[in-house]
Amino acid sequence: MVSQVAMGVFLLCGTLFQPPEVAGFKPLFQGGSLTHREITQLAILRKTAEVCRDIAIAQGYNFTLPINNRLTPSAVQKACSASSALPSGLSSLGFCLAITEIYLSNAAVDVDFALSEAHHIDNEAFKEGRDLITQGVSAVKASVQQGSYIFARIKLGDLCHTLQDFYSHSNWVELENTAPFSTLIKPELPLNNIADPSTPTCKNCTGSNCSDIILPEILLHKKLTSGYFSIFSSTKPAGKCSHGGSIDRTSSREPTGGINKDDISSDHGFFHQRAAEMAINATVEVLQDIRLAIGNQAFLRLVGLSQTSVLAFVIDTTGSMSDDIEEAKRVSFSIIDSRRGTPEEPSEYILVPFNDPDFGPLTRTDNADIFKQRINSLSTFDGGDAPEMCLSGLLLALAGAPPSSDIFVFTDAAAKDSELKSTIQAMIEHTKSTVTFMLTNTFSFRRRRDVSQSQSFTSRSIFESEKQLYRDLAHVSGGQTIEVTKYTLSQATAVIKDALTSDKVTLLQVVRSPAIAENFFFVLDPSLSNVTVYVTGDSPVFTIYSPTGLSQSGSVADGPLGSIQIIGNLKRVKLNSDNQTGEWKISISSTRFYSLIVTGQSSVNFLFNFVEHLENGIFTPIVNRPFTGRNVTLFVSVTGEDSVTVTDVLLVEASGSAVVNGTIKSLGATDFLVNIDRIPEWAFVVQLKGLLNESTRSLPSQFQRQSPTQQQGSRVTIMAQPSSTIEPGIPFIHSFTLVTNATGGKYTIRARTDRSFSVSFPSFLNTGTEGSAQGKVTLTAPSDKESGTDVTLTIEAEDPESGDSNYVAVRFLTKAPDFSSPVCQVISIKANCPVECSRASWELSANLTDGNGTGIAGVSLSRGNGSLSLSYVMNTDGTNVTVASYNASCCSQEVELVAVDRVGNVGTCFTSIKSPSPTVSSSASYSVSFSMCVTLVGLLVSFLYG
Repeated sequence: MVSQVAMGVFLLCGTLFQPPEVAGFKPLFQGGSLTHREITQLAILRKTAEVCRDIAIAQGYNFTLPINNRLTPSAVQKACSASSALPSGLSSLGFCLAITEIYLSNAAVDVDFALSEAHHIDNEAFKEGRDLITQGVSAVKASVQQGSYIFARIKLGDLCHTLQDFYSHSNWVELENTAPFSTLIKPELPLNNIADPSTPTCKNCTGSNCSDIILPEILLHKKLTSGYFSIFSSTKPAGKCSHGGSIDRTSSREPTGGINKDDISSDHGFFHQRAAEMAINATVEVLQDIRLAIGNQAFLRLVGLSQTSVLAFVIDTTGSMSDDIEEAKRVSFSIIDSRRGTPEEPSEYILVPFNDPDFGPLTRTDNADIFKQRINSLSTFDGGDAPEMCLSGLLLALAGAPPSSDIFVFTDAAAKDSELKSTIQAMIEHTKSTVTFMLTNTFSFRRRRDVSQSQSFTSRSIFESEKQLYRDLAHVSGGQTIEVTKYTLSQATAVIKDALTSDKVTLLQVVRSPAIAENFFFVLDPSLSNVTVYVTGDSPVFTIYSPTGLSQSGSVADGPLGSIQIIGNLKRVKLNSDNQTGEWKISISSTRFYSLIVTGQSSVNFLFNFVEHLENGIFTPIVNRPFTGRNVTLFVSVTGEDSVTVTDVLLVEASGSAVVNGTIKSLGATDFLVNIDRIPEWAFVVQLKGLLNESTRSLPSQFQRQSPTQQQGSRVTIMAQPSSTIEPGIPFIHSFTLVTNATGGKYTIRARTDRSFSVSFPSFLNTGTEGSAQGKVTLTAPSDKESGTDVTLTIEAEDPESGDSNYVAVRFLTKAPDFSSPVCQVISIKANCPVECSRASWELSANLTDGNGTGIAGVSLSRGNGSLSLSYVMNTDGTNVTVASYNASCCSQEVELVAVDRVGNVGTCFTSIKSPSPTVSSSASYSVSFSMCVTLVGLLVSFLYG
């Protein structure tokens, strides 16, 4: 709800500027103001709890969480799991991650569209603002239909910002309205009673008191207006209200003052809490519209609450992999069958095949049988030369999988498309996904190369360099490079199963190359279970020490501390469940490369995002690598507990022991802002330490978590407009800006999509003396791409001399041209209900059409205990008609039908026969808009479509 006065960082004349200090929403429970972040989160939590409650009641279970309380993600997740609306043991990390994605996208509007009157409903731009909202709602629905939940969350955050700003920037609250303005999410309804452009709406403030500046006639006639805003000019139409605030220059011109309610210190801040609560209710309303369109289970996936884990395979299908594919099939089928129907069953399955010269298509499904069919249909052929399109297949999987997924790549060949390494690394950083390479029959790396090469030391060096590419990418992601044969591949099932847990956490991860003898320490807390240590490398020797002084060598298969399984070049140590709490040590020595990863299962985890921290608690996301050497802020959320103490947030060198400490500021029980004085030159992981304040323990216990995905800074950044929609077959020009913290320089530019759309871009950009340059990417979607298809465009800039690079990833959606809701025509309503209602029934018949839209996709009941049947006919004008016939007992006197078209536009049809009249019969035909209420004799029928 913070307006464009919280503009953040924007580009002006090639230099980054901070705006003047502005007021921002502060947490309401601290006696201050409410921000977009709290408004969005509260609305999502309330609607999610309501969905879980409805599912629980429908299944005969209890739901005990009061929905209108001040909820937390942990409380909602636990209540949903306890009511059987969700699988038990589900981690709240995905829920928190989805909420964070939504409200950081919401916050980004203040930077990306700082001066857009439509995005903030300023300057009486009601129609333009509503267009953004309704088109955003359609984009969310279309994205969900395509399984593109990431894009759906981005668009949901965007549209919620504009929706929420309406209540702060207009006079809706001052007009004494008590419910949200539903017309904002219904494109077919007229925007009535808006103040004419020439109609005065305000008078001067009296001193500092702006409480009565809206003209009495505007209030009397319920005329809708919003404040004008500009940081450059004081010009505004005569007599119009201003937004107000220190940087709004229009507020100094008569009529002076402003009407914004962005916080309690604003000119109309006395209405702030009412406006904020109205914004919450309006956000709940739009979430309900989306829920009706996509269904309960898809809604829970949208908010990240139904996802357990993802089984994602990227498989080489060339001839030499035939035996390995058969084993991969057996492994995957074993995992699927053993977990089907259990809380650990994957919520989504992803498959990408690759060979040479092809890769794809991407299979993404929540149906295990479909996945088994697709993987069973994989066939191999001779791909010619040895290298394959491995990274192209991996890129497709990274773009298609949910954030923080575990992806497994099976290959026995080098990557032919190694030039994609930097793009893959960018996507790994962006999605925070983990990639593990299963290198099967690694000697074939040499065998499949040109036979003219001898098996010499040179060949061995080439072999090692090919594997190093995979090692580097695995290292960046927090994954592993496991070398197995077709005979030992089945042993890797344990590693895959370890990853397929919804509550997996990383405690420690290090890589050493070249290797040295070193001691590593990690803390185990009472919330942990199934703690596993992975040591990967050619010749590492290690010993593990418990907090009580017990030790076990890595050469002992079964010892006092755990059991050790050897899988190729990996040693997997499963620690015993007893006496784990406290600080552990592992000593490792090796002559060559090795990696160490310690994981476990726990509800307590954390997520982080780089943000631009503005004044008064406002922050917006940084979507790429932060500037090296400059300060930056991390927004950190701890999940799984409603009260924790975070003592340390550290940037730890990914391949060394250097550390940068952060300064922590609490935003509540589980959210923190961490200021980092400088981003280091080296790649790093984020490590968090603290205390668990568990009610069952007399003293807090120490805990430690670490991000698996490594991050790094850059001396160059790329700024681009956020996600958008594109028309298939029509070139779309996307502008971007390159900015460096050095003077001059020539940068190599690369741009790619994950769907092989046509892309053109400049090969180089010179930043010149001002350290910035403008560029354009032209993107063309194939004309046959269906509405709702998403594509990720990655733009990279690299300094060819130093290798320093940065990226920006932008998602696009093919446009859905249909924004109109279905239309209803009542054919007949028959009721003959005696006093004893159980002895009779009533009937409703209605025709549902979609006009010139995409067609009715489905009709369902959202209220009523009767039976619904559908039939289909065609009118003489060629219009397809869905005939809905409803029959119910007279004891069930209300029904609400929900009609959804093929792009997600929703219509609801509500009918009630609550009436003293015992008999009603009508065969007349009524064509009504869905905002009207029609009263027949003794019968109230309300058709509400939108």
